[in-house]
Amino acid sequence: MAIVNEPLSRHALAFVLAGGRGSRLLELTDRRAKPAVYFGGKSRIIDFALSNAVNSGIRRIAVATQYKAHSLIRHLQMGWNFFRPERNESFDILPASQRVSETNWYLGTADAVYQNIDIIESHDARFIVLLAGDHIYKMDYERMLKQHVEQRADVTIGCLEMPRAESSGFGIMDVDEDGIVKSFLEKPADPPAMPGKPDKSLASMGIYVFDSKFLFDELRRDANDPNSSHDFGKDLIPYLVKNGRAVAHQFSTSCVRSDGDPRSYWRDVGTVDAYWAANIDLTDVLPELDIYDRAWPIWTHAEITPPAKFVHDEQDRRGQAVTSLVSGGCIISGAALRRSLLFTGVHVNSYANVENAVVMPYVNVGRYARLKNVVIDRGVRIPEGLVVGEDPELDAKRFRTTAQGITLITQPMIDRLDA
Repeated sequence: MAIVNEPLSRHALAFVLAGGRGSRLLELTDRRAKPAVYFGGKSRIIDFALSNAVNSGIRRIAVATQYKAHSLIRHLQMGWNFFRPERNESFDILPASQRVSETNWYLGTADAVYQNIDIIESHDARFIVLLAGDHIYKMDYERMLKQHVEQRADVTIGCLEMPRAESSGFGIMDVDEDGIVKSFLEKPADPPAMPGKPDKSLASMGIYVFDSKFLFDELRRDANDPNSSHDFGKDLIPYLVKNGRAVAHQFSTSCVRSDGDPRSYWRDVGTVDAYWAANIDLTDVLPELDIYDRAWPIWTHAEITPPAKFVHDEQDRRGQAVTSLVSGGCIISGAALRRSLLFTGVHVNSYANVENAVVMPYVNVGRYARLKNVVIDRGVRIPEGLVVGEDPELDAKRFRTTAQGITLITQPMIDRLDA
């Protein structure tokens, strides 16, 4: 079927895999899936993949959920309910519901798509763009779709160029000079180099483009394979590399950047240290990730809140923030912030000092508290006078501390202080 002078994205459906827990985020995912974790002051992690799809022109989206999905589903219902069926738009939330077997939930990423084949087929999309819902980046999927068609690929795999010395923890693509994938290696001890770049390797981003009919045939084949774990990265992609035409798409060719910025931004915020760093980086004067770009907005559920408020102007009791992001509904009452990111509705009381902090919605910081190098979960009430970030041994006894010295604070941890 020829498509003339029309974006390929209009003929695509984005399928977002959002069922993972993200256990390396520790207590941050005790109550929510990793894609539902807050990021950047107003958003959640999944908003980046979804916004990329919408900004790329894809108006049919399905999201597969599984682990502790309530807050994620509620967020999707409130923030992503603007699609109009009469315009051939759709937004399907697909919780694991034993649609194929009465004993099995989603067994793997491939099974999550396979169990919903009938729903996906009903949309009659020519292409399926398969996305992970737990990474932070901005990418134009239309460019990836064009490469998929031009190179007549069975699967086009989104790939990220990274230093070879740091690639052992990823799935690495060994490609020829035309970008054809010769082999797929899962966490290799000696990652293969890119053609012409001996110090670089190509890592899989977990982003794939398929022709729909081809994908459905492969999913049915995989579902009938008793030796398969029914996962894209472990089973389908290695099989297609060996038996089909797999093509690598380099993220640098479709990354959405700010004007004049040569950097390609992609982050897996899968650890508390990485999560803290990616959020704190946003306080830089010119951060790598531009969340102020109105040409490529990050859509989300935006609560109706009053403006942030800074009050009191006395010695040692001055409401102020330096090199910080402060969201709507926050009140900085005679307290000082430095290099911190506050989500909606945070209240910081008088004489408190907060530095290098990522503070999730509706936290209340008590008077005289001193907090440094912290991540504070939603709704935590910090007691008056609490000091964190000055005594590593004491912090480790009371809270969760990381190898890089970041302290994670949740309400159950606070409650144990009084026990």
